[in-house]
Amino acid sequence: MRRPRPLTPSAGQESVWDYPRPPRVEPVADRVTIRLGGDLIADTRDAVRVLETSHPPVYYLPIADFIPGALVEAPGASFCEFKGTARYFDVRGGDTVRPGAAWNYPHPSPGFEALTDRVAVYAAPMDECTVGDEVAVPQPGGFYGGWVTSGVVGPFKGVPGSMGW
Repeated sequence: MRRPRPLTPSAGQESVWDYPRPPRVEPVADRVTIRLGGDLIADTRDAVRVLETSHPPVYYLPIADFIPGALVEAPGASFCEFKGTARYFDVRGGDTVRPGAAWNYPHPSPGFEALTDRVAVYAAPMDECTVGDEVAVPQPGGFYGGWVTSGVVGPFKGVPGSMGW
């Protein structure tokens, strides 16, 4: 499959096509929040993001920065060739439950230790996910967990026809 033509970033933007493979983990300076069921279920200034070629950033928040009961271990696991074996969580806020909407790497692979005790959440099933003052948009396609903000340009993996990127 042919690599797509990357969009040219404007000042203050990043192209996801400049992100590395294998991915890199870096701290996030902005406040990151998640709302579900009308409740603020996570609020942190201690997030990290994973940057991988063709993907918008995936934000990982400390488990301790979720309100009690917001994360309930769920069935299922998956494997990432870079980060290791993931486990899943149901996410709860107010009277709302989103099955399998979060994941983490309890024992991440070498190089990804910064993900220990952190959780990533799919933006689509949440009421709202913010980075700084901006509401993030879910990465296209429903399979990947990236959050799209005005600071990144694509095209993004997950759109139709992107499986081989």
